[in-house]
Amino acid sequence: MDAIASNAALIVIDVQEGFKDPSWGRRDNPDFEANVETLVTGWQRTSRPIVLVRHNSRQPGSPLRPGQRGNDLQPLVADLTADLAVGKSAHSSFIGDPDLHGWLTAQGIREIVVCGIQTNRCCETTARVGGDLGYRVLFAIDATHTFDEVGPDGSAVSADEFARITAANLHDNFATVTTTAAIAHAIAK
Repeated sequence: MDAIASNAALIVIDVQEGFKDPSWGRRDNPDFEANVETLVTGWQRTSRPIVLVRHNSRQPGSPLRPGQRGNDLQPLVADLTADLAVGKSAHSSFIGDPDLHGWLTAQGIREIVVCGIQTNRCCETTARVGGDLGYRVLFAIDATHTFDEVGPDGSAVSADEFARITAANLHDNFATVTTTAAIAHAIAK
């Protein structure tokens, strides 16, 4: 992997208590927390910008609604001093407040690294929009996680399958799908 820009932004998406709720079902990637921590530590060590995104659900009964414990950030990132904090109620971090694209543009940032929850929802959508806006997007697949779901035909779709499909959807189309280790090595250059 090429070196990562000295001002590349790490976008940490929806690492919130509400995703610990058992209603989501089985999740994948037991290494998620350690990999996010590795990325955050690397960004802090190299003084690169960090954007912390929080999903503020508008759905009644959602564990991610503002004012509920589920809207709180997980301890992994709760004390993180971010360069920008974005609140959103849509899937893409680019549709939030404050305006992520506007902030990145004002900072001269053209490269982003995406990690967080859910692989196939908010992380994938953010990567797609970022790619369409012309950013170099690195998608840290092993620093994301998602959940098993049931398809419209009633068939089970595993979280692992969602991650595999997200990687195929994004790679060489909207983003470069990579690993935490590869990114950590690239920022050390």
